[in-house]
Amino acid sequence: MLMNYLKKNLKRSHKIKLMIKKKLIKNARKIDKFLINYLKKQKKSLLVKPMKYGVISGGKKIRSTIILDAGKLFNINEKKLINVCAAVECIHSYSLIHDDLPCMDNDLIRRGKPSTHIKYGEASAVLAGSSLLTLAFEIITEKKYLVNSKLKNELVRSLALCSGHTGIAEGQELDLKFEKKKKKINQIIDMQKKKTGKLFNFCLYAAATIANKSKKEKILLSSLGEDIGLLFQLSDDFLDKKGSSKLMGKPVKKDNKKGKSTLLKLMGEKKAFLYAERLKKNILNKLGKHGKKATELINTINFIFERKF
Repeated sequence: MLMNYLKKNLKRSHKIKLMIKKKLIKNARKIDKFLINYLKKQKKSLLVKPMKYGVISGGKKIRSTIILDAGKLFNINEKKLINVCAAVECIHSYSLIHDDLPCMDNDLIRRGKPSTHIKYGEASAVLAGSSLLTLAFEIITEKKYLVNSKLKNELVRSLALCSGHTGIAEGQELDLKFEKKKKKINQIIDMQKKKTGKLFNFCLYAAATIANKSKKEKILLSSLGEDIGLLFQLSDDFLDKKGSSKLMGKPVKKDNKKGKSTLLKLMGEKKAFLYAERLKKNILNKLGKHGKKATELINTINFIFERKF
């Protein structure tokens, strides 16, 4: 009887994972199509090719899926979310292009292909990354985007705060400064919430903003987004240690070589896993109030926790 129960649950879990993978692929294609069409309409410049290479080069587009899933909490029409998804992918890609540079993490492979600076040179990579950063704000503020000006301004301000010196950029700076140094748990959490969590923060904040939710609700969801980002980072750190370059599409086991400060390194595998498990449980409990509307988002969060690429 117990074996039948376990087999049934295993089959259900496998089925859900397949559904989420299909959803990720579908969403990625949707966002890539939007970005390809958007870049086609841009004025000709030498940077469009490296920009396109950096932003449409594979990748799971998990952040876009988080936005679309969060939109379901408030019954938001998907058309109102596509621009925000595309903008987030531009920001994420800018951060990866710069992160891969020799002066930072010096990674030669990204998403299974040569990093942008390997393909186009360092100078072009820096400029393409910076151009993707500004393109994100162009996408949100374009006239055809079906959101009023007040909400567009709020989205731009929030995305700027999450991307710049109080968000992703500072997180990267701390990540580099922490290398080969012993740091406390709260310092590492702060760094990872900025480097990874801030963009997830925006993903949930954007959905609440477009839905015209209260300031309190937006703050709660922003905080929840940072926790999802931290969970994603923990999962990424485990994959760096346990995964393969072929499956990850980037070098693995590099955190230890570079002396990166991670919760996995500080806590050890068992404690870090238990911490991630508690974090996930806390996130899911907070989403419980949304009932069935949170199903897609909960499934994606479970996938982040359990993913094996």
